Amino acid sequence: MNKPAADGFRMPAEWAPHERTWMAWPGPNHTFDNPEDLAGSRAAWAAVARTVRRFEPVTVVCGPGQSAAARELLGPDIDTVERALDDAWMRDIGPTFLIDGKGELAAVDWTFNGWGAQEWARWEHDAKIAAHVSDLAGARTYASKLVNEGGAIHVDGEGTVLLTETVQLGPERNPGWTREEVEAEIHAQLGTSRAVWLPRGLTGDYPPHGYGTLGHVDIVAAFARPGVVVAHSQPDPAHPDHEVSKEIIGLLRAQTDARGRRIEVVEVPAPTVLEADGHWVDYSYINHYLCNGGVVLCGFDDPRDEIAAGIFRRLFPERAVTLVDARAIFAGGGGVHCITQQQPRA
Repeated sequence: MNKPAADGFRMPAEWAPHERTWMAWPGPNHTFDNPEDLAGSRAAWAAVARTVRRFEPVTVVCGPGQSAAARELLGPDIDTVERALDDAWMRDIGPTFLIDGKGELAAVDWTFNGWGAQEWARWEHDAKIAAHVSDLAGARTYASKLVNEGGAIHVDGEGTVLLTETVQLGPERNPGWTREEVEAEIHAQLGTSRAVWLPRGLTGDYPPHGYGTLGHVDIVAAFARPGVVVAHSQPDPAHPDHEVSKEIIGLLRAQTDARGRRIEVVEVPAPTVLEADGHWVDYSYINHYLCNGGVVLCGFDDPRDEIAAGIFRRLFPERAVTLVDARAIFAGGGGVHCITQQQPRA
């Protein structure tokens, strides 16, 4: 069977028009390990879903028997379907959607192993969600043997993809794969031609700081438009990400994209809070979501929330920027981008 790129498919940038957004509903599991955490997470997921729904249709995948209760928080104009779930991070367990420019929709079903088979993770059901969602969307499904997640990639829609060495090249996911083999598979699935590798992710995304992904790129750097990347900047030298972000920003500024442009970096300062529950936080405004006419931005009830919102308003003057409190989402290991997955308009 051909791979997507050979069949004319590619992953469009997130700012391209969407058909809808897919999400998953938090259920009782190791991530939300008590009723209070679960209730807080559901309220946070619902707030994101309702915000996105102002701009485009939303479908939320719920565990068996959970959709009626979910709709009480989601409201009447958000669709729900039921499928067996382990966790609620649709960016990672869902498919990566592709288009071919002729009106056809396809999707990559990456191999999912619980973010590198982490001790706290369960993925018996989540490993099948991408295929379920692809089928529900009417997309042609391409299965990839590469262990990867949607939060571990970011594309500019013009051939460039951002990756991190501790994810795709980590022994927890793809032991035995060379950098060249990973790049070839990524390009064959996404229709990209140039990979920009970051060495790692933020400190709080690794043990022992809680539920981490081992370095997802979507909390560190993201394309705002071709040739322009927003990047996490930690101004406080007391936080280990001060040095991490400095290294990553310097590396990005030295890179060119698939079209040969030198990458322009827009630094977005981290929230002022440094620790939560005895761990370094990886609170980041980079983990935003672009939907039709909107930007959904992680909020932290922090003095820098409005600074970040101002940066995104300047970057996306034609879109409404909305802050949604993401602290309960980050407590579970991610942000707004991690719980949403765009289906592009074919």
